[in-house]
Order: sequence, then C-alpha cells, then structure tokens
Amino acid sequence: MASPYRDARPARGGESPRTGLLLVNLGTPEAPTRAAVHRYLAEFLHDHRVVELSRWLWCPLLHGVILPLRSGPVARKYAKVWTADGSPLLAFSRALASGVRAAAPEFDVALAMRYGAPSVASELCALESRGVDRLLLLPLYPQYSASTTGSVFDAVARELATWRRVPALRLVADYHDDGGWLQALVASVRAHWAANGRGDKLLLSFHGLPERMVLRGDPYSRQCEAGARALADRLGLADGDWELSYQSRFGREQWLQPATSTRLAELGQARTRRVDVLCPGFAVDCLETLEEIAMENAAIFAAAGGESLHYIPALNADAAHVAALVALARRHAQGWLP
Repeated sequence: MASPYRDARPARGGESPRTGLLLVNLGTPEAPTRAAVHRYLAEFLHDHRVVELSRWLWCPLLHGVILPLRSGPVARKYAKVWTADGSPLLAFSRALASGVRAAAPEFDVALAMRYGAPSVASELCALESRGVDRLLLLPLYPQYSASTTGSVFDAVARELATWRRVPALRLVADYHDDGGWLQALVASVRAHWAANGRGDKLLLSFHGLPERMVLRGDPYSRQCEAGARALADRLGLADGDWELSYQSRFGREQWLQPATSTRLAELGQARTRRVDVLCPGFAVDCLETLEEIAMENAAIFAAAGGESLHYIPALNADAAHVAALVALARRHAQGWLP
C-alpha cells in the first residue's frame, strides 16, 4: 500500500540546518474581474475560521446568494485600486518580503497568501525543496485573531500533515505591542504630519470582527485597544485627540463598535474640519485601506459636513517596517541562527 506522506528531500552529510521565514498575508484575487473575485471570495468565505456557521446552512447561502450578488460589486472596487503591478496587497507584500530578504540573509524568506496565490502549500514545498528544516511563521497580522493568524496556522498544519518529515516550527502569534513596530508607526504618522499638516483628530481604524468571536475568547479587540493606546502615548496624544474604530463589517450580526463609517459621519456632522485615518492592523495597503477608507469613507465624511480626510498609508516596505519585522523574526528564532 502506498504511503500517504510526501517523501522528504534526501539528507546530505555535513549539511547545516537551514531556517525558513514564511511571511503570510491575507490574499487577493488574481484580477479585478467578477470571475476572479468569485473564486477568491469562495475560498475566503469557505474558511470555517472566517465564518463559523454550519456548512449545511452557510454553503447554500454563500453560493446561492452572497457570491452571485457580491462578486461584481467587489470586482468594481478592486478595479479602482488595481495597479500596473496588479493587486496592491500582493505588490506591496512582495516589496516587503524583498526588503526582509535583503536585510536578513540568515533566513530563507518566502511569501504566501492565505487565500489565492502564491499559496501556503506551494511556498512550504518550495522551502522544503531548498533544504529548510526549521520554519518560523510570521503572519502579517499585528493583532491575533482566530480568523487570521489561527487560519494561517491551520493552512500550514494541513500541508505539513502530508509530509514525512515535519520541520521544527515556531509561530509569531502577534506583535501588537512590539516596540520596533510601534516606533515605525510613530515615525510614519509624524512624517505624514510634517509633510501635510495635522488633522483635528487621528482615527485608528482596525478591521472589524463579529462580537461573538470576542465573547468566545478571541483576544483581537484587547490587542487592538492596547496597541492603539501605546501608539497614542508614543505620539503624545491626549484622549480627545484620537479614537479607535472598526471597519469592514460583513453581514447582519453585531460587530465590534464603534464602526469607522459611523464615527466619520458623526465627526462630519460635528463640523470636524479634518480627520487623519491610520489603519494599524494592515501591514500593507490593500482594498480595505485604499478604497474603503481613502475613497468610500472619505466620501462619507465629506457628505456629512467634514472638509477633508487624510489617509496615512500603511507601513508597506518602509525601511523601519522591514527593520521591525527582521528584529521580530530574529528574536523568535533565537537558538536557531548562528
């Protein structure tokens, strides 16, 4: 009977251990088209970590209602931010991985998308073929959630379950309070203010999460709040100078509050002249920052009476961001590296 396991690369005498660093981001459609978005959303929304409903209930609703209705509108949103290099999330993630690779030659650095391409499975196989037998996973999610970091671990475990030889494995579960990452954000905000002036309020907008997940023990909101407070303190902001909110809600159940779009409408109605928005939960710019915040929510703020919304870009491949991730990886790989 054939073995169910994929055979390992043959060992070579005298070979020193090789450490891989796998960066993982959420993912993106391959093109801003209805068909590509349909495939991407189907994979994303089939993940039980993302939607914790019974498959008997969810799958008919997903395929019969949600995908047919949402694929076209979401594709049009992607078309607004698509670049000559393709998806912003993938292009910026590749640039970030290239920076980490150049700054940390002691690691064999790879980049995967949790949904779409390049897949977690394909990048793990590529690392194994290059002789990696120690693996550090660094999901590009500063705050832990079962729906993001937990899902990355699931994908890695699912692939490694087919391997004959499983590598030594470590996971960076979160870095919401990491000093280097916080300082990179501080420098980014200050640079934006130096170039563009400072708004009346700084809104720190994080991706939303169903409240039910937090009530079941997900630490996401606590980490968002702790990181936001640490960032505000480092910027020297008083309580009235900044706020935290949550964006990108989906469906009808209760999500974390306050909602970014609601707060921007309220600030506009209060005749707030200018709001600066930073999205600390996004390692690189993507649909949720470039379209949802800088376009859609900017229009909501203006329509409510606000004058201007300034979106402060994600850290992307900024040198300080690269340095923070490299330092983080080196700390988590202690004992593995020369």
